[in-house]
Amino acid sequence: MMKYVLIIGDGMADNSVPELGDRTPLQVAKKGAIDALAQKGVVGSVVNCPEGLPPGSDTAILSIFGNDPWKCYTGRSPLEAAATGIQLNPGDVGYRCNMVALEEGDQPFEEKKILSHSGGSIDGEESIALVEYLFAHPDFKALAKEAGMIVYPAPSFRHIAVQSKADITGIHLIPPHDHLGEVIGSLLPSGCDNAAVLSKLMEVSYQVLDQHPINQARRAAGKLPANGVWFWAEGTGVALDSFVDKYKKTGSVISAVPLCQGIARLGGLNVTEVEGATGELETNYEGKVRAALKDLADGCDFTAVHLEAPDECTHNGDLEGKLQAIEWLSSRIVAPLVAGMDEAGYSYRILILSDHKTLTATRGHDGDPVPYLLYDSRNDSMLRGNYTEEEGQKGPFMDSGLALMPALFELPY
Repeated sequence: MMKYVLIIGDGMADNSVPELGDRTPLQVAKKGAIDALAQKGVVGSVVNCPEGLPPGSDTAILSIFGNDPWKCYTGRSPLEAAATGIQLNPGDVGYRCNMVALEEGDQPFEEKKILSHSGGSIDGEESIALVEYLFAHPDFKALAKEAGMIVYPAPSFRHIAVQSKADITGIHLIPPHDHLGEVIGSLLPSGCDNAAVLSKLMEVSYQVLDQHPINQARRAAGKLPANGVWFWAEGTGVALDSFVDKYKKTGSVISAVPLCQGIARLGGLNVTEVEGATGELETNYEGKVRAALKDLADGCDFTAVHLEAPDECTHNGDLEGKLQAIEWLSSRIVAPLVAGMDEAGYSYRILILSDHKTLTATRGHDGDPVPYLLYDSRNDSMLRGNYTEEEGQKGPFMDSGLALMPALFELPY
């Protein structure tokens, strides 16, 4: 019985890092299970983020799953909204509403720096409590009502806000994770009248949240406060082609990240939720493997396992964490997943890759080619490579992530 597996280590590809002797994390990390597959498989490189579109998981993972971002991409937030069944009606605009950590002090709001795109990696319970308090606070509630905005809390720093009858023509919103440590004045919403509305909401969110008891407790514990919200990833409703119809394969997606869940649901794939999956370094690796093997045993032709940790660690400036995430991807996901498929007696093909680069140097995303690894349990390529950016540059090149699924499924592209 043939099975197909996609494993995404979000943002694990990188450029050389001086602290690692001018090597990349993929070159330094101990990733024996991945490299064992590379020894018998094919390592190449692929451009997942189309030139001219934002380099990030939204455009990259759309491409990986066979959706041309130039034809279907309206913004990141509608994809995330789909994960929880949020319906965007005509005239609605969705935004990602991040909990963020902003610099404290008496300086004007626009002179503050953004310290964390994730409110200091705030947990779900605290994040929900803060965003619900914010949208119920009289000072903020009145502005949100006037703007036609409501919020859909999520158990992480990633909430979704929806604004009705909104005109975003010409608007320019900035991904906060690409500008950590920078002064926010030039990063605030711009480009149209509605941008000023969003900027005012962001400013008032700081005034309301900065001294909230949760943030006071976070400071006392040596953590950054989640003392503001940041609107970005604007978009309108989106429709995707059916994955099953396109590739004639049933499948599931296992991820803690709403973006991946939303792309899966819009494409007609099952979303398998795993208790304790967080989107951070400390997540339920073993639970993801059990879920993947169960989905395959229950009849799925295809399953995808997504690990957010390398990306989040890089955004947080945690190089040691990025190395650990790559090593755990290898030892706690790839190794037991391969062992489980071998034990079940499957023939299988595995595609392992980074969706985009997340650079240690900038803590932001980059759209350059990333390495991919394609392994077939029925064949030995005899190439004896390793899974690194350097090895990828020597192997077969794909100029679009749209070629990946056909390659995995041995279909024409």
